[in-house]
Amino acid sequence: MTAHETLPSRHRAEDDRAGRGDRERKPRPRQTVGGAIVSLIAELLIIAGAGTGLYVVWTAWWTDVVANNHQAALVQDLAQPEPKKIVGTEHRGAAPVLAEPPAVSDVFGTMQIPRFGSGYDQPIGEGTDREKVLNTIGLGHYQDTAMPGSEGNFAVAGHRVTYGKPLNQIAELKTDDSIVVRVTDTAKDFDVWYVYKVTDSQIVTPDHIETIAPVPNQPGVTPTTNDRWLTLTACHPMWSAKQRYIVHAKLDYWMQAADGTPKELSETPS
Repeated sequence: MTAHETLPSRHRAEDDRAGRGDRERKPRPRQTVGGAIVSLIAELLIIAGAGTGLYVVWTAWWTDVVANNHQAALVQDLAQPEPKKIVGTEHRGAAPVLAEPPAVSDVFGTMQIPRFGSGYDQPIGEGTDREKVLNTIGLGHYQDTAMPGSEGNFAVAGHRVTYGKPLNQIAELKTDDSIVVRVTDTAKDFDVWYVYKVTDSQIVTPDHIETIAPVPNQPGVTPTTNDRWLTLTACHPMWSAKQRYIVHAKLDYWMQAADGTPKELSETPS
């Protein structure tokens, strides 16, 4: 045994307390100015990270919640009659065309894209103003481009992320996919379906405005009765405005909504 181990227990306890007291009285190392600055920066980074995370949640999720609810209400406000559950007559001649709305943010129709799912039914508003149209209505009609069914190019913009992200799946569209537009004006007894078929897609920089020319990518060319186009535009890649993802489609046929519903809305894209 060691000498310490042979001490009476009272003496050992006193020695242990004395040892702890010596250790507790040892002064802690003083923090340097540099250390304090590093600690402060670390705390600020943690706070900034938390703030960034909350902002991402708000941008990526909450704006979708608010926009989706508002856009669903806009579709209801159009008061489109319940379509008949029969396939109506397809017309491929000159189509009835509604005059372009006079004011930015006027909602005049809806867009359904079977490739995006059976629940996709998106309002279309006049203009492409970010705050008044794209962030609220969702899809915006480029002013002074053709209206649905007309000769020329019915050009539409929408977000791929946030604010309802109506064109989130734009890159999934394939040749011959259907894009179905319904234009309704109850005051004028106007309610018409327009069924477009996708022809091609491309990725361009924002300055390539010829993609929404009356004849896509052919600026200065006058459209004919064979040039009844629809063009979708959205930012590319995701979360960036560096480029634009473009999809072109051509009118296949039109149909009076009172006659029935396009068959494409009951089909599942392959």
